[in-house]
Amino acid sequence: MTENSGPLLELCGVHAAYHGITVLHGVDLTVAAGQVVALLGPNGAGKTTVLKVAAGLHPPAAGHLLTGGRDVTGIRPSRLARAGVCLIPEGRGVFPNLSVRDNLLMMTFCGRRSREEIEETAYGRFPVLAARRGQQAGTLSGGEQQMLALARGLATDPAVLLLDELSMGLAPLVVAELYELVAEIARQGVAVLVVEQFAAAVLKIADHAAVVVRGRIQWQGHPDGSLQAELSSYYLGSPL
Repeated sequence: MTENSGPLLELCGVHAAYHGITVLHGVDLTVAAGQVVALLGPNGAGKTTVLKVAAGLHPPAAGHLLTGGRDVTGIRPSRLARAGVCLIPEGRGVFPNLSVRDNLLMMTFCGRRSREEIEETAYGRFPVLAARRGQQAGTLSGGEQQMLALARGLATDPAVLLLDELSMGLAPLVVAELYELVAEIARQGVAVLVVEQFAAAVLKIADHAAVVVRGRIQWQGHPDGSLQAELSSYYLGSPL
């Protein structure tokens, strides 16, 4: 991780609701350039909703979303994506019936990089994808699909990278490898916000952690040993 140079993503007093039921209650969260922030908490705590708000996929009922210090609350997801906010959703989001190469080349829509540049960067960072370039994405292993999802996201040159449950369904060794790649991405100046249910998977690389329980941030700070010791109480249900 690098020294960060300022906030690239800020959620300020964010409330969010589905069908009139509030699921986020005044969330404040900041991610700086070059920083990995782990957003932890039990199932149903509101973690994915935080990512959806950050990506512009779910409008906040109250509060503000800022990128690079600019208020972007209510801006369409496509505009946020072009401004450098990239979400890699749970389930990886690759096109299973397309080849690895075609999955990558779809990212030329943003117009920032040529086909050659996108492929060169992707295969340089993930050599296994070069060997699989003609293979249908749906036939890749889970870890390889996650690498492809990361490669697709990085093809947009994001300033902010949002990751939802990167470890889901993957072996621990694969997860450790992927998170080392995430740490390297952050070292290049990208602000990374990672949602994880399994804290051990991400805390080794995180600069900052926040624990959300029932839509509220219950704790945040440097992810030291004291946090890991207390996590079970948060996951099992702490008083509000």
